[in-house]
Amino acid sequence: MTDGFGDMRPASLEGVRLVTLAQNVPGPTAAARLRGFGTSVVKVEPPGGDPLASSNPAWYEALASGQEVIRLDLKSDAGRARLDERLAEADVLLTSSRPGSLTRLGLGPEALRTRYPRLCCVAITGYPAPREDAPGHDLTYLAEFGLLSPPEMPRTLLADLAGAERAVSATLALLLDRERGMSAGYAEVALSEAAAFFAEPLLYGITEPGAHLGGGFPGYGLYEAREGWVAVAALEAHFWERLLLELDLEEATREDLEGVFPRKTAEEWEVWAEERDLPLAALREAPPARSVTQTMNKEA
Repeated sequence: MTDGFGDMRPASLEGVRLVTLAQNVPGPTAAARLRGFGTSVVKVEPPGGDPLASSNPAWYEALASGQEVIRLDLKSDAGRARLDERLAEADVLLTSSRPGSLTRLGLGPEALRTRYPRLCCVAITGYPAPREDAPGHDLTYLAEFGLLSPPEMPRTLLADLAGAERAVSATLALLLDRERGMSAGYAEVALSEAAAFFAEPLLYGITEPGAHLGGGFPGYGLYEAREGWVAVAALEAHFWERLLLELDLEEATREDLEGVFPRKTAEEWEVWAEERDLPLAALREAPPARSVTQTMNKEA
């Protein structure tokens, strides 16, 4: 990692040790993000492994890159003893099981605080108290906050990934508090609350159909090209004015732009916009070949 002047400096969290029991998507994504900041990560999986390894091996491998992966039966004395050895050396414990299950394993916040006074604990849950033990997944959280358009399935795991970022923030805050002389803390990150936060543009109406960012402003929208579609985001006045100037238009409605963009393919419009420093992108069915996860795992 550089300091902005070309000099190399240590990763921000070099020397911080994380033990994660979290499976599936939110926890592993958060652990990978923290690994990118220099944290050493021990990923503890159940005897059957992380379900993500079966449902999407490539993503599992990308997220677990650079981590030590061990499998333990935490209901056995031997498995629990090995976990306790790791926790005694760790700075952070990341979990994603329901709090009731953790308490039954002796991994509730009070028990951990007593045994490991310097251990910061971040628990990813589905819902905040008093619903912390209610079942749920990304799809149900999005459904509760109006973030689905049936029958289409969502193209990304919004609540899971938003929750992962919240888990990273909570980890950083707990570590900072501890370094300032406070006791090691405990934080719960509810995925439903992450979904609710991302639903705020809809709550306040700015993305409703016909609203400013919901199709009401012609400089911010999707347009069909000769081949494909383009996303136009000329939101600021100087971008909108430049777009009109380059298109030789004094003013433009959505209908006017719908008549313009079929003149070129989406990729041609993208090149055209790049040459003119305009915010326009061709729509793609999948992300570019560059792996987002690989970027995430690089030093910040």
